[in-house]
Amino acid sequence: MLNEFQMATEIFSGKDSLEELSQLTLKKVLLVCDPYMVQCGRADELVNLLAKSEIECTIFSEITPDPTIEIVTKGLVSALSVEPDSIIALGGGSAMDAAKAIRYIYQIVHQDISISLICIPTTSGTGSEVTSFSVISDPISDSKYALVDKKMIPDVAILDPKLVLTVPKNITADTGIDVFTHCIEALASTKANDFTDANGEKAITIIWDKLVTAYNDGENIDIRESIHNASCLAGIAFNEASLGICHSLSHALGGRFHLPHGRVNALLLPHVISYNAELENDRETDNLEKYRRIAGVLGIQSGTAKSTVYAFISKLKRLMKQLDLPQSIEEFGIDHQAFLEAIPEMAEKAMQDKCTLTNPRKPQQADLEMIYRKLLRGGY
Repeated sequence: MLNEFQMATEIFSGKDSLEELSQLTLKKVLLVCDPYMVQCGRADELVNLLAKSEIECTIFSEITPDPTIEIVTKGLVSALSVEPDSIIALGGGSAMDAAKAIRYIYQIVHQDISISLICIPTTSGTGSEVTSFSVISDPISDSKYALVDKKMIPDVAILDPKLVLTVPKNITADTGIDVFTHCIEALASTKANDFTDANGEKAITIIWDKLVTAYNDGENIDIRESIHNASCLAGIAFNEASLGICHSLSHALGGRFHLPHGRVNALLLPHVISYNAELENDRETDNLEKYRRIAGVLGIQSGTAKSTVYAFISKLKRLMKQLDLPQSIEEFGIDHQAFLEAIPEMAEKAMQDKCTLTNPRKPQQADLEMIYRKLLRGGY
């Protein structure tokens, strides 16, 4: 079997790594961010840093959570007006995903111009600063689309832990579990290999050991740096190995009911592990062994492969409680009947999601509908 592993992004990490931005060869920049980055002064801080090197910067700050096709179009219009030689994304996954799509389309319009993309994450979750993935929403159809193209991989990523010191507890939990889910799905993927496993295993141990501390002590910069690096490592892993149905189900559910991506992953993950590991089977399977191995990376071991995976799921649920994450769909305030009625359509969209292609167990739509029903209080 042929494996491929590429590392196209130059990464600067550590305290004050943001200063490296002024050392890059830039002339005219379009800064893509959300309104809060302007309100809190972070965008101006970056503009001033660029100004020291006489780099012109224009701000496009209309990014919203789960960026839409309309937002990307507005950003493209701004880019066509500015004609930058580089786009800088400052913010969480939404800013980076939008910037990727803007740069991608801009390059199609101007095939004769090379425009670089620099990503500066201000949350520790998506790993988008090193991946070819961009998730764009369509509010008309209540859908999220995972776009994948190597041309969207950023050229530079800057991981400065100072930028995540003020991230609220709930965002720390949401994004941290998103990282954890990236690791689990990359490690279990049908495209996993030694290189992706090395990054995924390192990242998952950091999250397992340090996320609760980061949640309770957000100003601990050393812990923040570790979590920030883990997010990037997980991105490196799943960029090559891809993901699985936890993300497919999350995209469909989050798009339908407009829920935070990390929280939805947290809700789904224990049920997806149980399904993928085929815990309902009497016999032990190759997929069960995959999850036993993942549990072993975290130091979890019991008498049999099946009991080990059960112990893993139990400890994972305890971690979710420590992070005050929802345990059922009702905790999101979603009407029980409305959720039930949406299940077939959501499951159909999840089946079509690109992440489903590399899931370790090949699902049928009925399987995905069953997982959704388990999210209801009591499950059924």
